[in-house]
Amino acid sequence: MEFDNPSYVEDASLTVPEENNISNQTLPISVNGRIEPHHQGGGESSVKDQIKFGNNVFEAKKMMEEELVEVKDGDTKINQYYLRNIRLEDEVLQGLHTMRQEFDSSMVIASQNKRNRKRDLIDRIIDIPEEIEPELGFECCIYKVPTSLLNVQEEAYTPLLISIGPIHHNKKGLNEMQEQKRKYFRFFWNRLENKLDLENYIGFLEQHEQNIRACYQKKFSDISKEEFVEMMLLDAVFIMELFLREEKRLEHKKDYLVTQRCVSKSIQRDLMLLENQLPIVMLEKLYDRVVPKNVKKHKKFIHLAHEYFRFYYPHQHSSENKFELRKWEKSLHFTDLTRNVYLPKKLRSQMKYSQQECVLRTATKLNEAGISFEKVHDRCLLDVKFEKKRFFSWFPCFGCLPCCKLFKARFQIPELRVDHTTECVLRNLIAFEQCHYPEEPYICNYVSLIDSLIHTKDDAEFLVEKEAIVHGLGSDQELANLVNGLCKNVVINSTCYHQIMEDVNGHYNNNWKWAMGTLRWVYFRDPWRSSSTIVGIAILVFTVFNFYRVTDIIFS
Repeated sequence: MEFDNPSYVEDASLTVPEENNISNQTLPISVNGRIEPHHQGGGESSVKDQIKFGNNVFEAKKMMEEELVEVKDGDTKINQYYLRNIRLEDEVLQGLHTMRQEFDSSMVIASQNKRNRKRDLIDRIIDIPEEIEPELGFECCIYKVPTSLLNVQEEAYTPLLISIGPIHHNKKGLNEMQEQKRKYFRFFWNRLENKLDLENYIGFLEQHEQNIRACYQKKFSDISKEEFVEMMLLDAVFIMELFLREEKRLEHKKDYLVTQRCVSKSIQRDLMLLENQLPIVMLEKLYDRVVPKNVKKHKKFIHLAHEYFRFYYPHQHSSENKFELRKWEKSLHFTDLTRNVYLPKKLRSQMKYSQQECVLRTATKLNEAGISFEKVHDRCLLDVKFEKKRFFSWFPCFGCLPCCKLFKARFQIPELRVDHTTECVLRNLIAFEQCHYPEEPYICNYVSLIDSLIHTKDDAEFLVEKEAIVHGLGSDQELANLVNGLCKNVVINSTCYHQIMEDVNGHYNNNWKWAMGTLRWVYFRDPWRSSSTIVGIAILVFTVFNFYRVTDIIFS
């Protein structure tokens, strides 16, 4: 240990004398803080002082050594403290490093799990078996009615008596007709000339089972292949036997499915529903392969189907018309067949589509503006026209007489017959167009047009008076309610009547024509009112003329 005090000598030595020779020893003496050797002699007191001094020096040295040991122990403790702190710091750093590694590892695992989940999702999507591309003649065409339409009036889309196809298969309340299907199957079996033909048809159903499934929007994976083929066979044979019996009604007077009108009408209704269909190509295959030749000699299956649903058509068609026949043969099922019957000839070439919004006034408002409504015969239901004459159409007296109606602006509407089945038919046709023909919504356009003309009971009463609509409902108010509810929740992006609406609105918005129309409606509504108006005008003219004549005589 070093000392800063210069009064200490590092190599100073101290020899402690023995007791018997203490007088003969020379002891160091401290002079000015240094240890000096003491002079010999000096008496007894000097010796005691030297001994005392030596003891003090010894004690001082001992204390210095103890202090040195304490300092060294303090340094050791400090070093141990520093070492302990260093060890603790190392442990903390090691712990942080371990935590960082664990965090990085967990992040890597989480990232891998996330990527694995994404990969699993992609794999699940990729692993979904690809749908078999349907063969020619098979395409998705039988749909579940959209919920938005189903919520408006579910009864219009639900079969009441019989289920056809898988959508309403085994539905509660419709199982009673399953026994009738099996009975009709036995009738059809007895009708066959060659029993193997039906076995071959079963082979056709088994071979094209996936294609037939593809015709339905829902795939019905819960129905096995055997059950699906059996269901299709029973339903197809039932329809075929029903059509053949309906054609020769008088030969089957004991069959209540044919003779009882209420039952027959209910079956007709159910077979027309969108959700209650079979692909028509499947029925045609059965007709061509199995039905005896003497039955199908002069008629195709499409003729039988058209004849069966003839009461649902708004006008009569001749099945001998080749154009009509080609159009019907493209039908996908009975709902599509009914729609094709409703469509006019050359519809696409005659009607111009537009996505511009156009609102039509009501029938009574248009009539007040001088537009007359009249029904037309022998024209397709959707073939609505608006005709106006350039000359004399503005003059109020023209058009009030039957011989002068050609001079008026005319809204020509084919007669629409409305009964308790009309709503069901139109709603299913609308639902089919919403699902399958969103770009060609002809039925939706027509119903929307009629809905624009009828807002109140007065509008319905006016069109009934003009015989544009004939109905068997309870009142004109019921007719208005029925028409106004058909287009609820129906999405229409374009209309084929855009040009007609523009022409009608152009006539309605013409102030002169509006004034003349009002004048015609008030004073020339019918021949009696017209004759009274003309007589009144004649009397007024005669009175004015007579007044001026008398005045001229007086003043002359």
